[in-house]
Amino acid sequence: SQPATNAEPLQGAFNRAVNAEEKMPQADYWVGVEGGIADLGGEMEAFAWIVVRSKQQCGKGRTGTFFLPPAVAELVRQGKELREADDIVFGRSNSKQETGAIGLLTGDVIDRAQLYEPAVVMALITFKNPRLYDLKTTGCSG
Repeated sequence: SQPATNAEPLQGAFNRAVNAEEKMPQADYWVGVEGGIADLGGEMEAFAWIVVRSKQQCGKGRTGTFFLPPAVAELVRQGKELREADDIVFGRSNSKQETGAIGLLTGDVIDRAQLYEPAVVMALITFKNPRLYDLKTTGCSG
C-alpha cells in the first residue's frame, strides 16, 4: 500500500536495501528506494527516501518534496495509490514506470531518475565522510 507518512517510505527503502542484500550478498552496496506521500490536511506532498547499505555503513537521503494537485490528492485519500491517481487524472497508463508524477507535473523538466539523483548522493555522505559519523547511530536500522 501507499506509504503515507515520512517514516513509512524510509522503512520501505531500508527493507528494500535489506532484500537486495539477501538476493546479492556478495555486492559491495545495496540500495533501496521508496516513494511516499504525506497528507498535510489541505495539501499532500510527495517524496522518496533512498537507503544505501554496506556491511559496515548505512546512509539515507530524501528527495525534494513536491505537492500534488488537489484532484490527485483526493484520489489518493480515497485509497488509490499515487501511480493510479496520476494515470486517472492525466489520462495515462503506467506513468510510474515512465517519468512518474514529477515528470507529469513538470512537463518532463524533471523525471523520476533526476528527482532521485541528489538523494542518492546525500545517502552516500556517510560513506564519503565515515570519520564524521558514529556508524552505530546513523539511524538505518529497521
